[in-house]
Amino acid sequence: MQGFERFEPVLREIDVGAMVVRIWRPPDMESLIDLENFDRDGRIPYWADVWESSRVLAENIAKQNGLGRTLLELGCGLGLPSIVAARRGFSVLATDYEETALEGVRFNAIDNLKDGSQQTGSLSTRVIDWRSMPEDLGHYDLVTAADVLYEDHHAALVAKMINATMADGGTALVADPRRAKAARFADECRTLGLCVKRHAPRRSREATDGAQVEIFELSRARRIKRRDAPRGRRR
Repeated sequence: MQGFERFEPVLREIDVGAMVVRIWRPPDMESLIDLENFDRDGRIPYWADVWESSRVLAENIAKQNGLGRTLLELGCGLGLPSIVAARRGFSVLATDYEETALEGVRFNAIDNLKDGSQQTGSLSTRVIDWRSMPEDLGHYDLVTAADVLYEDHHAALVAKMINATMADGGTALVADPRRAKAARFADECRTLGLCVKRHAPRRSREATDGAQVEIFELSRARRIKRRDAPRGRRR
């Protein structure tokens, strides 16, 4: 058996706003751990589950009109927010460090976007290593990420990725389950000149317990043009 089907994925249907998203995932995340890759690069297949942060982020995206807008997802995992974005009209680039995760995104996209009446945007995938960002990645109206701040060095890397890929006038949304490392992320963003707004923590519609998720909304400081500057008194 080839492709994503080799994992014998199981289906989970997730209510996101007014839509139901069908996400296929491997039944057992622990069995996917490659000990050789883990020893060399610290890889754990976090991509193989649908985390609460991604559900909260997807609910936020579901409220937006993506027609004529572009969206970049960092560390997309199985792609729930990216699929929701495509169904809301965004032109989406879903990225992850693991090609296997992107196999899952493409598999899920085929299932969720096969009805043309539901897809007014588009979705493509690309392997990205935050430590060596490609020069041709481009700029996006909305940059998103969910639960990507679990390692100490991720805060600076994610902040730099957002600063480099967020278009002028654009926004970034980063969902995090209130990890202690998230405070450092906010500081890294401010150091780069980004404005940071923190949304009130909450759970997704499906969740009845567990950690609440906070969304960091990032933007660039508005530059004051000469005509916008306050006029001083003439003497």
